Amino acid sequence: MAAPVTGHISPEQLSIVTDMLANGQWKYWGVALLGFMGGTLSGFIGSGGAFLMTPGMMNLGIPGVMAVGANITHKFGKAMMGSRKHGEYGHVDKKLAIYLLITALIGIKLAVWVNAYVFHVLGEAGSSLYVSAFFVLTLTLIGGSMLKDALRSMKDEASGPSKALLALSSRLKFKPMIHFPVSGVDISVWTLLVVGIAIGFMAGTIGVGGFIGVPAMIYIFGVPTVVATGSELFLAMFMGAWGAFNYALGGFVDLRLTLLLYAGSLVGIYVGAIGTSLVKELYIRMVTAILILLCCISRVLAVPAYLKSLDLIQLSGPAGHWLEIGSKVFLFGSGIVATFLIIFFTFRAHFQNRKLAHRYHMPDIGVESA
Repeated sequence: MAAPVTGHISPEQLSIVTDMLANGQWKYWGVALLGFMGGTLSGFIGSGGAFLMTPGMMNLGIPGVMAVGANITHKFGKAMMGSRKHGEYGHVDKKLAIYLLITALIGIKLAVWVNAYVFHVLGEAGSSLYVSAFFVLTLTLIGGSMLKDALRSMKDEASGPSKALLALSSRLKFKPMIHFPVSGVDISVWTLLVVGIAIGFMAGTIGVGGFIGVPAMIYIFGVPTVVATGSELFLAMFMGAWGAFNYALGGFVDLRLTLLLYAGSLVGIYVGAIGTSLVKELYIRMVTAILILLCCISRVLAVPAYLKSLDLIQLSGPAGHWLEIGSKVFLFGSGIVATFLIIFFTFRAHFQNRKLAHRYHMPDIGVESA
C-alpha cells in the first residue's frame, strides 16, 4: 500500500541525499556541474536542461522522483532568468505561453501523483526505472525526429524545419482559433489544450517540458525557433513553481540538491541565451537532437541495475559495474561536449561580428552569424 503523503522529507528520504553527498565532496561539484550544463542548454535551446540534470542526479544515486523534484523546483528560478534574457531580444510570446499553461498545470498534477505512487509502492529502484523508461521512450522519439530533420536541413539549408506536422495541424482548424501576433500564427484552442496537457505531464514525470513544448511550437504551431525557446522558458517559470509545490507536498524536494543546481545554472543560462541570437538555428536543432539521443543511451545503460534491484533479472557484478560507468560517461561526456560546442559557437560568432563591425564601422550584427 502506498505510504501517506507527509508534506515533508522523511528521515529515510533525507538520508538518501545525505549519504550520496557524504560519499565524496566531488559529488557537490558534480551536481553543480549538472546545473551549469543544464543552464547553458536551457538558455540555448529552451528545454530547461532537465533531460541532462534529472538522469545525472540519478547516476549520482538519487531516486528518480527526488531527482525530478529537485530539478523542477530549480526550474522556476532558472527559467525566470532565461525568460528575462530572451525577453530583451523580443523572443517571448507571453500570450501563447499563458494559454499553454492552463492545461499544463493539470498535466503536472497528474504526473506528480503517478510518480509518488510508484515511489511508495516500488521504492527507489522502481521510481528510477519508471522515470528512465518514460525518459527513453519519449525522448528517443523526439530526438530521432529532430536529428532526421536537422540532417535534412544540412543538405538543403533553405528547407528549414519539417512542415509535415504543421501541414497536418493547419487542416485541423477547429474553432475557436486564436491569433498570436508575436509568433505570427493562428492556433486552434483545442490543439493548445492537448499540447498543454502533454507538456505538463512530461514536465511533471521527468522534469522535462521543453522537449515537447519547443518542438510542438516549432513543428505543430509554426513558431520560429528562437521565439519557441523564449516562450517555453516563460511557461517554465509557472510550471516549475506549480511542480515544486506539488513535489514538496509529497516530501520529494531536497533543497541541498536544488541550491547546488542553482549554483551552476544561473551562470550557464546567460551564456546559452546569448547564443540563440548569435548561432544559426540549424546548429541549435543539431546540438539538441544529438544530446537527447546520447542521454537516452545513458538511461538505457542504467536500466539493468534497476531491474536487478527489483529482482526481475540476474546481473553479474562486473557487468553492472561497467554498465554504471558507461551510463555516467555517456551522460556527463555528452553534456560537457555540448556545453563546449555552445560556448565555442557563441564566442566564434561574437568575434566574427566584432571583426565585421570594425571593418565596416558598423554596430555588432548579433544575429545568426555562426
